[in-house]
Amino acid sequence: MQLPPTRTEELTQQLAVAAIGAGVITSVAVAQGQNPLTALGITVFSAVAAVMLGQLL
Repeated sequence: MQLPPTRTEELTQQLAVAAIGAGVITSVAVAQGQNPLTALGITVFSAVAAVMLGQLL
């Protein structure tokens, strides 16, 4: 019998999925010449915002 995921595990998984999704788009932006630090900031912000909105909804 498998135990249900804890709240921390669930949030970590949601953050990882959101970061991967945002990272794909920002990697395209870096390939087109955007500053990598700016792209990383956008990725982190997007992932955190997606998880926060997911928790509210």
